[in-house]
Amino acid sequence: QVQLVESGGGLVQAGDSLRLSCAASGRSFTRDAMGWFRQAQGKEREFVAAISWSGYRTYNTGSVKGRFTISRDNAKNTVYLQMNSLKPEDTAVYYCAAGDSGSIVAQSSYEFWGQGTQVIVSS
Repeated sequence: QVQLVESGGGLVQAGDSLRLSCAASGRSFTRDAMGWFRQAQGKEREFVAAISWSGYRTYNTGSVKGRFTISRDNAKNTVYLQMNSLKPEDTAVYYCAAGDSGSIVAQSSYEFWGQGTQVIVSS
C-alpha cells in the first residue's frame, strides 16, 4: 500500500522552530516531486513549498520565504520541512504530497497525499 506519513508537528511558541518529516512507503518516490501544503481552520488548503525529484530545485510561497526550507533524502524516501521563526499565522494542518507531472506548485499535480500533522503556534 502506498502511504505518506507526516510527523514532527506540535504546539510551540512564536519564534520557535519545528522540523516536519514525511516518510513514504509502498513505492519509491525518487522520480516524484514532493510538496508541502497547509490548511488553516476555515481556510482553503494552500501551497507552502516543493522540491523537484532531483532535489536541485526548490520552491516556496512568499509568506514563508526566508523562514522555511524543504529538503529530501531519497535514500530514506523522506522529505522534510524545516520551519524557523514560526508565527501564529503558520498554525495549520500540514500535508505532504508526491506527484510526477504538472506544475510543481499546483495541488492537482499531486497523486499521493498524507493525512497531515498539526502545527499550532501560540502568540
